[in-house]
Amino acid sequence: MDNYLDQLPAFIETIASIKETILTNIVLIGQVPSPTFKEKKRAQVFLDRLAEFQVDECTTDGYRNPIGVIRGTSGAKAPIFVVAHLDTFFGKDIDHNFKVDKNLITGPGIADNSVSVGVLLSLPEIFRRLDLRFESDIVIAGVIQSIGKGNLRGIRHLVKTWSTPIRGAVCIEGAELGRLSYYSDGMIRCEVDCIISTIDGWEKKFRPNAILVLNEVINRIMELRLPQRPRCRVIIGKVTGGFKHGIIPYNATLGFEIQGVSDKMVKSVYRDIKDLVEGVSHEFEVELNLKTISNLSAARLKYNHPLVKSAVAVMEKLELKPISSPSESELSIFLANKIPAITLGITHGEDYHQPDTHIEIEPIFKGIAQIIGVLMAIDRGVCDE
Repeated sequence: MDNYLDQLPAFIETIASIKETILTNIVLIGQVPSPTFKEKKRAQVFLDRLAEFQVDECTTDGYRNPIGVIRGTSGAKAPIFVVAHLDTFFGKDIDHNFKVDKNLITGPGIADNSVSVGVLLSLPEIFRRLDLRFESDIVIAGVIQSIGKGNLRGIRHLVKTWSTPIRGAVCIEGAELGRLSYYSDGMIRCEVDCIISTIDGWEKKFRPNAILVLNEVINRIMELRLPQRPRCRVIIGKVTGGFKHGIIPYNATLGFEIQGVSDKMVKSVYRDIKDLVEGVSHEFEVELNLKTISNLSAARLKYNHPLVKSAVAVMEKLELKPISSPSESELSIFLANKIPAITLGITHGEDYHQPDTHIEIEPIFKGIAQIIGVLMAIDRGVCDE
């Protein structure tokens, strides 16, 4: 293991030597709009590009997740997965022309998660340049329908229907380099729709204001007494509604998440919010509809799990400081299915979820080196206990 760790710093220079290939893959995939539920074109580009790099197998599963397989040297070893989600928050109405400067790439969805998908596409060529062979098959998967209302459907289907055991997995997110996620909190993501009748009994002048009704819902959520142990919180993330300044809005939507380390507590808080939403609906005589958009169960590896310890060793060898945080990504699905997995960040960036998001180019090479280091650790058996 020590000899393998000692090789990692030298990997960075070799990876950087194919900078143009890596950047081409990032820009090529990133300039294809891929909002959730409309990833078909990006998935096809993903498959075509993997075929150009001559991976051993290119295919899709029953849910249209594009997959490339690099065969290992041992048919007896279970495969190792490397995954990134294909969908972004931006649709075709946003200009997807990327700008590449000396050390920055700017464009919508670059940090979440086009840079990671571009790195996935580059792995076959990187393995060749580093003369790396693995005992396990390496499964390179770009998964669809992950974020928001997608509710991680792509990875749920891929893991559920995979025909063999999975040895371990590395999930890739664009930012931040140094991220090491090995646990997922429980989560329920919800929306509350407020609908004011425009015909039955309400005079236009005195019609309730949908935004103010939702403001009352927010106030009552904020009055809830949430525990510090087990930790639980409610994040108010989105309010939409209205037409223009002088018109009372008759519909509006509130979006929020309940997050916590205990599934039981998350569900308890959800029930409390459901009750208060029903109460506001009756008191204001309006229609309030609470609906669940997505949900996750809490799952984790322990810090002393060999995969986590190996990832820390890899990062420290590359002079990266590991920063742990929960992840709502594909990680949670692997862990829920008892598959050892971690999530790693690729680079640094700013203005996430904005059309002019940008990421730094130079750290990408170290970010890729850490991914390869963790794959080598898994291939050497750190997930086999």
